[in-house]
Amino acid sequence: MIDDLLRDSKGRMQSTLDVLSEDLLGIRTGRASPALIEKLQVEYYGSPLSLIQVATISVPEARQLMIRPFDNSSLKAIERAILASDLGLTPSNDGKVIRLNLPPLTEERRRDLVKMVNNRLEDARVAIRNIRRDSNKDLRDFEKEKMISEDELKLGETRLQELTDEMIDQVAVIGKRKEEEIMEF
Repeated sequence: MIDDLLRDSKGRMQSTLDVLSEDLLGIRTGRASPALIEKLQVEYYGSPLSLIQVATISVPEARQLMIRPFDNSSLKAIERAILASDLGLTPSNDGKVIRLNLPPLTEERRRDLVKMVNNRLEDARVAIRNIRRDSNKDLRDFEKEKMISEDELKLGETRLQELTDEMIDQVAVIGKRKEEEIMEF
């Protein structure tokens, strides 16, 4: 019973890490990455779709993204989505493709991005702690209902805390990697 609870908790915590990693891909670093824009919502024939569903995104140069829409009539909609985003990029449209030139990041902008990353890391830590809290509550409920003994409760809480510490350490590793990526020139 405790093993099932720990397995479930680990799965939920791992999902939190996966969401964090995917979320951090969208934060701009010094080099071009399709992940930066692929989730942008584009109004396509009245439906919001992510950019990756309406175009191919490539990286022809280190600081440039090229967007080639599947349907040329969606060029304007893609342009509007990029301009409306908080990326601060200006699209260059030649009628067939859209090019995005990524200017080098200033030191101030790098610091702002690191703060943003740290906020997302803290959100992930809070989510992991909330999963621990819920699982601890379940363990106490099991003990109240005499499904597990007091010793098993203490063992379960200890193992759950170890799992939580391990996951929070992984959040720190992910954050450090992203911070280094942002601060490199």
